[in-house]
Amino acid sequence: MPVSHPSSIRRTLAIISHPDAGKTTLTEKFLLYGGAIDLAGSVTSRRDRRATTSDWMELEKQRGISISSTVLQFTYGGFHVNLLDTPGHEDFSEDTYRVLTAVDAVIMVVDAGKGVEARTRKLFEICRLRGIPIFTFINKLDRPTRSPIDLVDEIENVLGIASHPMNWPLGDGPRFRGIIQRADGQLNLFEKTKAGAYRAPVSVMGLTDPAVREHVDGDLVDKAIEEMELLDIAGAPFDQERVLKGELTPVFFGSAANNFGIQLLLDGFLSMAPEPSGRKSGETLIEPEDKRFSGFVFKIQANMNPKHRDRMAFIRIVSGKFERDMQVWHGSAAKQIRLSNSQKLFAQEREIVDEAFAGDVVGLVGNQPFEIGDTLTTDSSIKFDEIPVFPPECFATIRGRTTATAKRFRAGMDQLVREGVTQLFESAAGTTMILGAVGPLQFEVLKYRLETEYGAEVVLEFSPWTVIRWLMAEGEPVGGVNAPTDDLPGGCALAKDSAGHWVVLAEAEWALRSFKRYHENWELAERLVK
Repeated sequence: MPVSHPSSIRRTLAIISHPDAGKTTLTEKFLLYGGAIDLAGSVTSRRDRRATTSDWMELEKQRGISISSTVLQFTYGGFHVNLLDTPGHEDFSEDTYRVLTAVDAVIMVVDAGKGVEARTRKLFEICRLRGIPIFTFINKLDRPTRSPIDLVDEIENVLGIASHPMNWPLGDGPRFRGIIQRADGQLNLFEKTKAGAYRAPVSVMGLTDPAVREHVDGDLVDKAIEEMELLDIAGAPFDQERVLKGELTPVFFGSAANNFGIQLLLDGFLSMAPEPSGRKSGETLIEPEDKRFSGFVFKIQANMNPKHRDRMAFIRIVSGKFERDMQVWHGSAAKQIRLSNSQKLFAQEREIVDEAFAGDVVGLVGNQPFEIGDTLTTDSSIKFDEIPVFPPECFATIRGRTTATAKRFRAGMDQLVREGVTQLFESAAGTTMILGAVGPLQFEVLKYRLETEYGAEVVLEFSPWTVIRWLMAEGEPVGGVNAPTDDLPGGCALAKDSAGHWVVLAEAEWALRSFKRYHENWELAERLVK
């Protein structure tokens, strides 16, 4: 791609981690160093301080966790950065996966005291399947940690990816004194900032400078030198090509809460991260420099601004140039539409977008019938298949508590299902709404938002189903008005998804095996692709 192409200075990334590893803190500190905010909020004491910039939903503030993905954009060092903050809770893995379809690289945050945790492993596998380059930030060095050598070994052994530490910690916990840049041996001395609200002061000196031992205990210096010599002998050499292939992860150390190591991470990431990549339309790769405009919807969110109660669809631009008021082909609706109300975001703050390029994320506000996975393009032959539908793992029935709020209940359900908060099914008799979700916290969010954003009280009751399969015939999902079979074994039921496709609900795998014995002629699929 020519350097002069506007997309060459775009960088689109997500931050992933196990809950409480410091993902949301790191997100906000990137904004601090990117000049997007002047004062960082506190994550650890939300009741006494303002909430973090990326958490906007009231329920997120109350629980102290991120349960929706947020798009944050800023400029830094000549780059236009699109930072997609993802939910940390495992119950919202669908939303996280959808975000990962829209990025070109990820930063994986690891708690230095705990190492690679279960949620991190799952998210890493998703990135590996998509071939996304992965950068690692080992966080919380200001607290007692495991050996940095052990942490690097664990990343390689547990995740199966080569690693190359770009810098190395000098001590940890109360004895944490700084970070050594391996390339030039420069030591960045650690100094705490007040509540981590401001940029960390930077004092840099050569590791061999006699003044170092005046500030740092000699045993820490000797240990760090010994460990880095071991890395030089036994560690993986740096290889930019392997980084871009997702085969090697550059590793950085620091303390996000104290803003230490953040600038080194941000500078290092932007110098190594890939330019925007293309996406496949069928067997054709649509490249960023393709002059045809194209993009896909990866997230929909309503009521981000309580004053306006509007609806925003987030699109990742894949190719060409976006211009406000342009006419595009909306594949799902099979018609031309005008993209008029386009905005970029900084949490709840918005700014009109007149133009954008491949790699950028643009929010489209309005009542267009967008759905997650929709392709928008100036060439109707382009269609992206980026978003899979995940099989729910828990189910519940839902109904409005009173008929007085029935209209608001229906409007809220329609919107929240479009957002992908949960999946909606209908019983075979057409009398019961059944919700499906990856985790039960999604039901809590849906109920909370129906009642607070739409004023519709609901009754939600858990169902016994734990397994779902789509009925298939010759590779296509089965639809139709009438249920395809009346002969069901115990522990099974039939329902329809929101597109009218028939599904089998089972209480457990044993019930599903019984269904298969009764109906050997039916094909069953775990998931569908949007």
